[in-house]
Formats: sequence, structure tokens, C-alpha cells
Amino acid sequence: MISLKIRWSGSLLFCENINPGIGLWGLAALCILRKTRKEEEQGMHMADALLAPTVAATMYVASGVAAGTSIVNLRKEEAKYSEPLKVKLPAMAVMSALVFAGQMINYTIPGTGSSGHLCGGMLLSSILGPFAGFLSMIVILTIQCLFFADGGLMALGANVWNMAFYGCFIGYFLIYRPIMHGKLFASKGTKAAIRMKIIVASVLGCVVTLQLGAFSVVLETSLSGITDLPFGAFVALMQPIHLAIGLVEGVVTAAVLIFVYEARPELLREVDTAGKIKGKYSFTGTIVILAIVVAVIGGGVSFLASSNPEGLEWSLFGNADAGYSQNMGLNEEDYGVKSSAAQKAEKIQEKTAILPDYAFSSDQENPAGTSVSGLVGSAIVAAFAILTCLVGGFFRKKKKSIV
Repeated sequence: MISLKIRWSGSLLFCENINPGIGLWGLAALCILRKTRKEEEQGMHMADALLAPTVAATMYVASGVAAGTSIVNLRKEEAKYSEPLKVKLPAMAVMSALVFAGQMINYTIPGTGSSGHLCGGMLLSSILGPFAGFLSMIVILTIQCLFFADGGLMALGANVWNMAFYGCFIGYFLIYRPIMHGKLFASKGTKAAIRMKIIVASVLGCVVTLQLGAFSVVLETSLSGITDLPFGAFVALMQPIHLAIGLVEGVVTAAVLIFVYEARPELLREVDTAGKIKGKYSFTGTIVILAIVVAVIGGGVSFLASSNPEGLEWSLFGNADAGYSQNMGLNEEDYGVKSSAAQKAEKIQEKTAILPDYAFSSDQENPAGTSVSGLVGSAIVAAFAILTCLVGGFFRKKKKSIV
């Protein structure tokens, strides 16, 4: 039975008494959500103006090496994990779409004038594994960049590193896996111990990896020579706000993972069920529920997302119009590095963006643009996640499927 109590207080929505077994619905409602339409999505997605071409190129190389390593290791992983094509592809498609839709939901950080949204690396790697999770994040960020003009094309390599690398690799190998294999909460019983470990790993992992990602943004802008962003002042703004954002992402990630554990425990990495823990739903039923949540979030809940600037945007420009600090106080129309590479990248995005800023290009103020963007984007991400696997030749071996 779902135990969920929702109450409104002013402009905030609070969720109470969430049954952790059905905690997924906490993602659809979120815990704190402004009752207003989001005007612009930026997130930790860096704009091209924040990077010098040499720094951007370096980050492309770093992310490219990580992607190549993921492809090699993913092929090796096929021998270790026995999921057949009919299991792995739907899981990758629906989880990638869920992260895309989840990134459209900006939740208010009370008292700051800022907001945050999921990164999703920890969530994807906990279910798909770090290598498939990283490649899925590349698909998500690339589609956001090209089709929705979310984040700069020149900055895509940096965005992949900042938003995907830490969650998928640092979070998984140094936090999630050690905690899930540890003896924490052993006295609570198997199922309760696993739930508690999921919560601890999710919150700790999201907090640490978002701190690393935020610090990387500061470091990259400093190396780019943007004198309007002094290192110390920028760090002092970026780290605390992303601590709050990471805490919320950790709670949401834990809610989703606990749902998956209750529904189909064998879908979670590093959880040894040994056939003793049975899921509440079939594999197909679990995928259908997740797909419904994607549609609800992308097509409906995204319409309600916070209009407050996200952590990076808030740090750069503040939110003085709403009565909060102006922070670094940069001019939104004229800041950062000017380069021919950035101009060329912008022209490419202008041609490829079908729904720029998650809105209709001909009618930016039409609220339906956000819902359409959520549904269309989720579908594109799911399709490209599957296509990436098929083209790459992953998971070709067919074995006995999960029933």
C-alpha cells in the first residue's frame, strides 16, 4: 500500500509518510517543489562562455578516454552479468529516460533563491553498472545539448566529466559498492540492512560526487582565465549550494533504488539476493511502472518545476529580482570567454535544437512546450540508449531471461 501524505505550505509542496517500499513516487512528487513553471533549464550544465577552447578540448579528451574505457569494460562485463538483450535494453532505456525527465525538475532550495535538479550518475550506475551508466549519461547530456540547447556544445566534454564521471565511477566504486558489500546494519536483518545501506550509499554518494563536480566547474573556469570569477569567491558559492542539492538528490536516488529493490531486487548492482528475496513485481511490470513515472514527470510534473536559477546559474548571476543576493553578479548578456570556437558551436546548436530551452521556438511562453519537451526528450533518450547498445554490439548474447 502506498502511504503518501502531501501538503501545501505557501508555495512549497511537502511529501510526508512515504512508504520506502514505494518510495519511487517521491520522485514524481519530489519533496519540495515550487508551484510555478520553470523558465530556463541550466543545471550544472556549463555554457561555452565559461571555458577557454583549450580547457574545453582537454575535457573532451578526458571524457573521451573515460568513454572508451567504459566501452572496453562493458564488453568484458558481459561475461560477468547474465542479463540478456530483452532485459538489459529496456532497463537502460527506461532508466536513461527517467534521469532525463528527472533533470527537468528543478526543486527549490529554501531560503536561498536557488534550485537544483538530479545529475543521475549514481542512480544509473547502481542499476546499469558504472560503464553502461556513464555511456547512458553521455547520451542524455548530448541530446540535451543538441536538441534542447541545454549546455554548450564546446562545453559538452566538461559537462560529461562534471555530471557523469564522478557519479558513475567515484560514487560507484568508492562509495556505493563498498557500502553495499559492507557489514553495516547487519543486526537489522537482510532486507532492512540492504534498505539502510541503499539510503546511506545514495545520500553520501550524491553529496560527495556533486561536490566534486561543482569544484571541477570552478577549477575549469579558473583555468580558462575568467577573471570575473575569483577562485575563492566562486568556491564559497558553489560548494555549499551543491551540498544542499546533493542531499536532495541523494534522498530521491534512495527512493528510486529502494523501489527497484522491492520490485525487482536482482536489477540492483552489488545486491546479492541469492534467490532468497523475491520481488513484488515481474520484470515487465517494474519497467512499465518506471515508464509511467517517466511520462508523469516529463509530461506533467516538469510543468511545475521551480523557476529559481539552479546552483551554477545562481552562483554566477544570483537572484536579485526575487530579493536574494546577486552573488558573483555577472552580466547574463556579456560574460566569460569569447572565442570563434564557441561561436561556431553556438551556430551548430541553433540548427540542431528542436525545442531550445525546453520550449517551442515560435512561442517561448507557451507552457505546453515544457511538457512536450519532457515527453519528446525522454523518448529520444530511450531510443538513443538502445541504439547505442545495438550499434556498439553490446549485450548480443541471448540467455535465459528474467521472468
